[in-house]
Amino acid sequence: MRTTETSGSGDIKRSLELLWGEGERPTRGPKPALTLDRIVTAAVALADAEGIAAVSMRRLSQELGTGTMSLYRYLPGKAELLDLMLDHVQAPTDDEDAFAGGWRAGVEAYAREALDRYHAHPWLLQVNQSRPVLGPSAVGGLEKVLSRIKPMGLRDPELVSILILVEGYVSGVARMRTQSVEADAAGLSEAAFWEKQGPVLGRIMTSGKYPLVAGLSDDTFGPDFDHFEFGLQRILDGLDALVEQRERTAGQQRG
Repeated sequence: MRTTETSGSGDIKRSLELLWGEGERPTRGPKPALTLDRIVTAAVALADAEGIAAVSMRRLSQELGTGTMSLYRYLPGKAELLDLMLDHVQAPTDDEDAFAGGWRAGVEAYAREALDRYHAHPWLLQVNQSRPVLGPSAVGGLEKVLSRIKPMGLRDPELVSILILVEGYVSGVARMRTQSVEADAAGLSEAAFWEKQGPVLGRIMTSGKYPLVAGLSDDTFGPDFDHFEFGLQRILDGLDALVEQRERTAGQQRG
């Protein structure tokens, strides 16, 4: 799944105006039949169904039952539309319980919410978001998670690094899961795939050259082990150790 789009590649000033409600209404022509929110919602639905490459101003106008030029009265083009789509899907959860508890619960909720977002919108994995255009959803989500992890007592760059760490882990897991689904859809199930390799791998595993691999338990690659959960808890354990270390150091300095 290669990157096909890049956030912030259009008119950044215009994207910000639209994101923060400073330029939604068309400046000319008759009373608008559309709204910016309706356009963005339709674009997200199209991307969810067919991938980000399917989203174009022409295709979107067909989905909305309007002329292509009508969309340009609301936003300059697809690049700015993408910025709005990204912010649209990043709206933080309204469930306050999801971020209740201490910093560990906050980081865990952040990770699970991100994984759910990738499952709902797999096209996000095709977008280069290294330079995001920050809208209200993105800033609101950042504000919420920072409010949970600030008590860790770490420096601000370290707090941001934690978010990068978790995001990288979650997107990696989401990418593998999405690619697995795509491989199944291509016509060869995972079971059939490994069955085709069985005769050759069977001979290799009995050759004695790879005793550790050959000796792996039968459930090693089974579906019952939750690799996401295992990895997430190890990340949290590592952060726990870091916080405890910093607290001990601070205590020694005060003493």
